[in-house]
Amino acid sequence: MINTKIYKTVYRLAEKLMDAADEEDREQFDSLYADLKSVCIDNENTDKDHPEQWETLADFTEELEDAVAGYAKALEKASAINSKDHLSSIAFSMATLQVELGQTAAAINNLQDAKISANKIEDRGLKVEIDELLEKLLAN
Repeated sequence: MINTKIYKTVYRLAEKLMDAADEEDREQFDSLYADLKSVCIDNENTDKDHPEQWETLADFTEELEDAVAGYAKALEKASAINSKDHLSSIAFSMATLQVELGQTAAAINNLQDAKISANKIEDRGLKVEIDELLEKLLAN
């Protein structure tokens, strides 16, 4: 389980990052992104390290290749604690970017992994999204 203080910090930064993006405030966005990255790095390999902070960082990473690498790191963290919710959502997010990058085989692998992890979660919406994207990619 994620540390409550870390969760609140990550959630607050994510909200502010969304606001900065909506307002197209590049300076504010970059500053908040640096703050979020610092939280991740400061907690890395401690008892406060959690995949959610890394997933959130990847969500706000603008370069697709860097975001995929961020999701890969988050996936490692989720795997280490066997968090099915995080394994499914991270693998799905990673796959959607891999589709954009033309990495269809990697996206299919991640979606297949996400589907397996999603068998143990309650989020029906995510399960449907995983199934639909996987079906679409396999049909091509």
